[in-house]
Amino acid sequence: MSGPLYVPVLPAKPHARQAYRQLSPSVQAAVMPLWNLPPRACLHPDALATGLREDLWGVRKAHRHHPAWVDAPFADEAQLSVLADVLSTDAEASPLRPVTGPDRSEAHQAAMLKHARSTGNGLAIRVMMPGEWDDLLARAVRDLVARVDPAVEADLLLDLGALRADRTDAAKESLRALEALIPLMPWRTAAVLGGGFPDVTARLLEHGTAVEPRWDWLLRGELTDSTREFVRLLAYGDYGIDSTRGITRGPSSGNGGPPWGVLRYTTDESFVLVKVPTRGADRAAAIRAAAREVLALPDFRGAAASAGETWLRDCAHGQGSKGTGNAAAWLQAGNVQHMTHVVRSLQP
Repeated sequence: MSGPLYVPVLPAKPHARQAYRQLSPSVQAAVMPLWNLPPRACLHPDALATGLREDLWGVRKAHRHHPAWVDAPFADEAQLSVLADVLSTDAEASPLRPVTGPDRSEAHQAAMLKHARSTGNGLAIRVMMPGEWDDLLARAVRDLVARVDPAVEADLLLDLGALRADRTDAAKESLRALEALIPLMPWRTAAVLGGGFPDVTARLLEHGTAVEPRWDWLLRGELTDSTREFVRLLAYGDYGIDSTRGITRGPSSGNGGPPWGVLRYTTDESFVLVKVPTRGADRAAAIRAAAREVLALPDFRGAAASAGETWLRDCAHGQGSKGTGNAAAWLQAGNVQHMTHVVRSLQP
């Protein structure tokens, strides 16, 4: 197996695409995202195809010739059929690798397997495991792998979903799954993904600032401590600086959201969340004060660490309302600093 150091699960939205583009070349070279296409309301097939092409074009533009995976885990059968057509139309010019899994319909699996054979880019098998590993899931993966053309290179993405304090057996269950999955075929890449970022709620931020453990990073430490030989070859994956539920949100309905947002920062062991207002006369001053709170953290890595830290520094020390951002800008800066920190933490 060979592949990237780091596999973040990212929404195929402008703020995440721009965050990827803002990574330094050395960091970007170690990152291979799994892009989740956003859910879309029921549309006419032509309108749906147009929307999917726009999503895929945005991802391809961000990546240029670098490979990445693209998935639509929230799509219904009609949307998956249109996605298969859209992917196949631009197959030769695209570095994007399709994704399927044992939980997808047979039609979806067949379409993605056909696409992988025709393009030579290969595909990923995304195995969702939000709980315990079991024989039914093992059998479903074996049946799917048996249908992969021997000439097609395949990637294994073991996705644990949300990781919280109550999933004390996550490492043990991951090793059980990997012991069954790794021998199935000569995987091109194998990665374990998990979302440790908390759901952002008013209750979580009732005191203005919250510090939450990085459960996904702690899981990596448990896996690394294992004596299994294959663990050394695994790529690390997470959901960036959003929760597993957070990246599923579709386009804004236009009805507005809560009167607050969040600045996010990643330390070696924790996620730091600082509540900021989205409206009001004191909005800009409050956001700059929140940015100064992040800069005052003992673990703040300095303004030169990444474009994310640079943005926080400029926001903290700016004047007026310009440069205080909005929800998309806060997510963008958060993802840049997070991905950069993860890659540098993984590098020997």
